[in-house]
Amino acid sequence: MTRHDRGRATVREDDEARAGAPAVLLRGAGKTYGAGHAEVRALREVDLEVRRGEFVVLLGPSGSGKTTLLNLVGGIEPATAGDVVAGGRDISGLDEDARTAYRRDTVGFVFQFFNLVPSLTALENVRLVAELTGRGDRERSAAALEAVGLADRGGHFPAQLSGGEQQRVAIARAIAKEPRLLLCDEPTGALDLETGRGVLRVLQDLNRQGRTVLVVTHNAAIAAIAHRVVRMRSGRVVEVTTTAEPATADEVSW
Repeated sequence: MTRHDRGRATVREDDEARAGAPAVLLRGAGKTYGAGHAEVRALREVDLEVRRGEFVVLLGPSGSGKTTLLNLVGGIEPATAGDVVAGGRDISGLDEDARTAYRRDTVGFVFQFFNLVPSLTALENVRLVAELTGRGDRERSAAALEAVGLADRGGHFPAQLSGGEQQRVAIARAIAKEPRLLLCDEPTGALDLETGRGVLRVLQDLNRQGRTVLVVTHNAAIAAIAHRVVRMRSGRVVEVTTTAEPATADEVSW
């Protein structure tokens, strides 16, 4: 068994050991920046559970705390209060190095702006991140591009791709390392309706394959495709609703 195979076996064993745990669990989670007169409470005593395999939309206006919540779940920054548990692992007290390892091994990120390296092809952009995580074989990266419908565009540079194609490359980059969680911050914010639908279609397909997907957005129309919608305001969760029959991406309009 190779080191790579042993690593994958360890991940599988870890998954099995924590199979009963939710994908994400927050209890009294908070985030405060600054102190005294400069103190800003970006997130206030949030309780939230996200089940494995759910598609959850975090919805709210700018400044509502939704991106801060995503950052805590993704290990980009630590909570200053409460607990943040991902896949049965408490990440609340991790130091910077441990959070880096958690982000590398567990989470896939998709942002509003694609952040592709312009001098690399689509396939090379995907392989770059995959190699940093120790999962950089060409076949895995090519399979990730195929999963987002870009198998024939791997040799193209970002400037040769449309906005929607660039965002799909960014999604392929995120899933090439086989993350347990896919965290998306305004993934359609820079896209028109038809292009945005294409990106949402990819996210729905990935969710149907068993990935847990969290999407941050201010666009209420996107909420229609979620299993659950978490509405936020002033750093708090103010409402959680369940969708009996989520819409398809092609049914969304804004």
